Amino acid sequence: MNAPTGLRERKKQRTRETISAAAITLFLEHGFDQVSVADVAVAAEVSKPTLFKYFPTKEDLVVHRFADHQTMSSTVVAERPPGVSAIDALHRHFRDGLAARDPITGLNDDEDVLAFHHLVYSTPSLVARVSRYLARAEEALARALVDALDSDREITAALLAGQVIATERILASVNWQRIVAGRSADEVHPEAVADADHAYGLLRQGLAGVAPQK
Repeated sequence: MNAPTGLRERKKQRTRETISAAAITLFLEHGFDQVSVADVAVAAEVSKPTLFKYFPTKEDLVVHRFADHQTMSSTVVAERPPGVSAIDALHRHFRDGLAARDPITGLNDDEDVLAFHHLVYSTPSLVARVSRYLARAEEALARALVDALDSDREITAALLAGQVIATERILASVNWQRIVAGRSADEVHPEAVADADHAYGLLRQGLAGVAPQK
C-alpha cells in the first residue's frame, strides 16, 4: 500500500517542480507582470485548474521557495542538542548556512540565484508575499521559543523571534548587496561570519536580563 502512495507523491512533486521551473524561466525572460498564469500553464503543459491546485496565487509560483524555510528556525530550536541554548543553535545554523552558501543567507554568487533574487525583490507583489512568509516564520519561531526560554512571559519569546528573523533578513541583505557589487561569495564569507557573530552577540546581550534558557 505504501508504494503507490509514494509514487503518487513523487509524481505530484515532479509536477510541482515542472510548473515552478516553467514559471520562473518565463518570469526571468519577460518579467513577472508581463507573464500570465495562462502562459505558465501552457509552458508547463498543464491546465490552469491544475496549476492552481499546486500554487494558489501567481506569486506563489516564485516565492513558494521561501515557504520551505518558514519553519526552519523553529525546527532548529525544537531539535537542538541538549545543553545548547536556542540562540546558540540558531547562530550555529546561520553560520552553517554561510559555509554551505545557502541562498537564504544571501551568500551565494551563482548567476541563477542572483537573477532569482533580483526578480523577487524588484517586484512589489513578490516582496509583499515574501513578507507573509517571514511573518509565519516569526510566529513559528515564537512558539518554539516559548518552550526554549525559561520565562513565563510569552512576549519574551515573541520579541526574540521578531529580532532573530529581522536580524537574519538584514544579514542576508547585506551579503547580497556585497555580491551584487561584484565580489565573490568566497571573498565575502569572512565578513559575513563576523557580521553574524556580532549580530548574535547583540541578541545574547538582549537576553541577559531573561532567566536562563532551558
